[in-house]
Amino acid sequence: MAEPPLLYNLNSSLTDLMTRMRTGIPGAHTGLVVLLVFLVAGFSLFIPNFASLGTLQSFMYQLPLLGLLSLAMMAPLITGGLNLAIIATTNQCALLMAFIMQSLITPDSGTGTALAVIVLALVAGLVLCLLIGLITGALIAYTGVHPILITLGTKSLIDGISIYLTRGMALSGIPDGFSRIGTTTIVGVPLIFLLLIVVAVIVSLILRRTAFGVACAMIGSNIEAARYSAIDTRRMLVGVYVMSSLICFFAALVMLATFNSASADYAQSYLLVTILAAVLGGVDPFGGFGTAGGLMLALAILQVISSGFNQFGLSNYLTVAIWGGILIFVAAVQTARPYLMWLLPTRFFGPK
Repeated sequence: MAEPPLLYNLNSSLTDLMTRMRTGIPGAHTGLVVLLVFLVAGFSLFIPNFASLGTLQSFMYQLPLLGLLSLAMMAPLITGGLNLAIIATTNQCALLMAFIMQSLITPDSGTGTALAVIVLALVAGLVLCLLIGLITGALIAYTGVHPILITLGTKSLIDGISIYLTRGMALSGIPDGFSRIGTTTIVGVPLIFLLLIVVAVIVSLILRRTAFGVACAMIGSNIEAARYSAIDTRRMLVGVYVMSSLICFFAALVMLATFNSASADYAQSYLLVTILAAVLGGVDPFGGFGTAGGLMLALAILQVISSGFNQFGLSNYLTVAIWGGILIFVAAVQTARPYLMWLLPTRFFGPK
């Protein structure tokens, strides 16, 4: 007996999705690796010692904050959503932790007291991020309003509260024991870079190897099909934005350890770059697919471009303009990919 058309379509869509999650977009990561090697080789021809151990270590200090923020953006993108509040969430979390440390740790505080206050600050920051993620996810899941509008509203609300409470001033006074995390290395590798790698691996395993990750991909590919597959899409959406905000907590830790202060204005220019890195790394802007590995390669490419232009003496504003052009180009190529598949050999795009 033949399967009903709807059930057959659902099973076929699920099979295609699982295949895509396991294998990825054919040649996508290879293309990113080739582009990265090409850029490093190209800049090395004109900039002495560009491809050196010192440059690599500099990259490892610069990437963690942007990398964690990009991971926080990637998770909602896979479900076909967006989280415009990641920077605001990170800054407010960092401000809360800095305020607790600044207020409760005095010059007379002993090591035990300082450690207890730091733990209290970390717990408070974690709870704040989870609360923001829970509220944001619930609003998106249960109101049906597009994530862009909800997260734009939460971004404005969080930024407004942060600026009002701090009067736009930065908070410093981070304990030396905590701030040293930003410069600590293990076998020459910065500790904050190792944190990025650990979080990226965990996020990758969650999105590719768990039922939650499969459900997120199904929601991004076809939310109606996900509902017919007995997936609680509302609960999954709440979970996605909670995970996104939880990653912001780790970004706040890196921010405090790197800058030794917190402000509502920090990293505001990173919002565009997180979307660019995700799309360049192979995340489907319409939802349904994306890998942390591709994201890390895209971040490395963007960092190489930024460092190369800076050493050429070009303006940072020009770099931002080029990043915007790359985002438009990549989005256009992804949109035109179904048509290109019929024009180019199958070895570039896989079977037609």
